[in-house]
Amino acid sequence: MNQKYMPLFQSYTLNNGVSIKNRLVVAPMTHYASNPDGSLSHEEAQFLEGRAEDFGMFIAAATLVSPEGKAFVGQPEAIGEEDLESLKKVAQMIQAQGAKAILQIHHGGRLALKALIGDAEIVVPSVNRDDKNDDGLHELTALEIERIIQDFANATDLAIKAGFDGIEIHGANNYLVQQFYSAKTNRRQDEWGGSLEKRMRFPLAIVDAVAKVKDQHQRNDFIIGYRFSPEEPGDNGLTMVETFALIDALVEKPLQYLHISLWDFFKNARRGADTNLTRMQLIHERIAGKLPLIGIGNLFTADDALAAFETGWAEFIAFGKTVMINPDFATKILEGREAEIETVIDPLQKEKYRIPSDLWRQNLQGLSYLPPLKGDKNWQKVDV
Repeated sequence: MNQKYMPLFQSYTLNNGVSIKNRLVVAPMTHYASNPDGSLSHEEAQFLEGRAEDFGMFIAAATLVSPEGKAFVGQPEAIGEEDLESLKKVAQMIQAQGAKAILQIHHGGRLALKALIGDAEIVVPSVNRDDKNDDGLHELTALEIERIIQDFANATDLAIKAGFDGIEIHGANNYLVQQFYSAKTNRRQDEWGGSLEKRMRFPLAIVDAVAKVKDQHQRNDFIIGYRFSPEEPGDNGLTMVETFALIDALVEKPLQYLHISLWDFFKNARRGADTNLTRMQLIHERIAGKLPLIGIGNLFTADDALAAFETGWAEFIAFGKTVMINPDFATKILEGREAEIETVIDPLQKEKYRIPSDLWRQNLQGLSYLPPLKGDKNWQKVDV
């Protein structure tokens, strides 16, 4: 290995005594590849193979905790005992590659897809009766909120039984947990909404419920992480002010890490803080060493990874797009083959990437949240 990349391969000991072998993390990637019942498919297994090699942690794709929260075709599930066998296979595949296996647990809320949830209703923190976009949505009752909190706890129980090293609560990207915290999507005036503290109650209740399951299993070595988005556009959208308040509460909880969701690691804050500084720096300073932070955002090469790490704004650096392009990204750095790391998808070499068919088709459309494509041609015409 080129010695300049040595910092990326330092170990880190979490506050529960668990050692992570290096600072490289595979970010949760929606792969649209699980079987219709949420179980591991052949395509999903192919995608997972080798992608955790030489990483410290691998965070598995957003995994459904409640039937009405399904937001993706081919979404994995952690709902009932019937999901255990599949979950065990995923955990074992990741661990066999030497990485800690983390299960991200998720509920889509208003972003659930009606076509995927059958007769169930799309549930939301609150319904705006004057907004036609809210027609057909179901405002959660207090009892239903408590049930969903327990669904997150149940998913954690399944993750522990399946042998995962930890779970990550998906509190980012405008899904249900974030919907409760944002004044844009939570207009309730009860114990679950209104003030900032009441809007924060749902995400914190999930953390508490998950931690209780960990305690019941007497698994101090089990890792609990929380992923969040720092800002939202539009009126009443989250600003850095609200995010700082959430961080202040989260660092007092029995968590092992925080994980920011960003498109660009080096992007400056928009509102509610010094806009001359990056979100990463501001968040890291707010955490003040109480928990490690996972940073992410359009980092494609070994030098990108090193530059991000050397800012000091994150204890771990996560990668999504570059792991889609390079299934052996960390191995290439470790073996001194960083010059072989690619930064674009070649649409003519599908088999090389082992990307599931639905995800491959989306990638060929040039969508911004997926890896860039080689050349400027219209690759939608490529036979997929």
